[in-house]
Amino acid sequence: MPAGPPLPTGRRRPAIRVLEQRHPGRRRARRDDGTLPRKDGQLSLISARTVTARRPRGPRGARGEVVLLNKPYGVICQFSGGGARPTLADFVPLPGVYPAGRLDADSEGLVVLTADGDLQARIADPRHKLPKTYFVEVEGTVSGSALAALAGGVDLGDFVTAPARVRAVPPPGWLWPRDPPVRFRKSVPTAWLELAIAEGKNRQVRRMTAAVGLPTLRLVRWSVGPWTLAALAPGSWRIALGHALPDLRPRSR
Repeated sequence: MPAGPPLPTGRRRPAIRVLEQRHPGRRRARRDDGTLPRKDGQLSLISARTVTARRPRGPRGARGEVVLLNKPYGVICQFSGGGARPTLADFVPLPGVYPAGRLDADSEGLVVLTADGDLQARIADPRHKLPKTYFVEVEGTVSGSALAALAGGVDLGDFVTAPARVRAVPPPGWLWPRDPPVRFRKSVPTAWLELAIAEGKNRQVRRMTAAVGLPTLRLVRWSVGPWTLAALAPGSWRIALGHALPDLRPRSR
């Protein structure tokens, strides 16, 4: 390969740096003097390059609005996942929105997303004590003592849960079949609970029911604050108004 034109004697090669452009998914290499590298000679070692954004284009979520998604079983509650499992990007085509709180991959139901950072903090911050209601299928027979323990607070070792609202309920008639189906043991009965908590620590509901002798078989989040799953099929979403949320800002003393 013929060598490129030599650089002038006594002068250093112009430094090359990468400048971020206004478009967040695109970067171009430029010299310090603002010009692009030449295509010939030794300066052709660095060329312009484009990084393609992974999130699809579309109308952005507006401030003060939330997206309500009925997350199916097995979906990771984030927009990137390496391709091994489906993610929120497979269901929500709106760029710029992010979940306000998480829901385990093996849990189903309501996930609230928003492009409004302040609103996201108000929804997700446990200090605001925004109630979340779950329908939980458990293995075993629900006793009064188990309900009392869940309502009063359960010692999980690393923390004691706050008091919860809980009651035994019949199987929800509105609930869809799970895919894949829940695996049952024919010799062990199952039951359903309606459980509302204002916390949201990692796998908290599953740990709570296991601690009182009722392992969770299926977990569906029905509501977060004022928003519910009503009229949302698995995998579908809709836009709602964020100002349905009560004012959770701390009051001055």
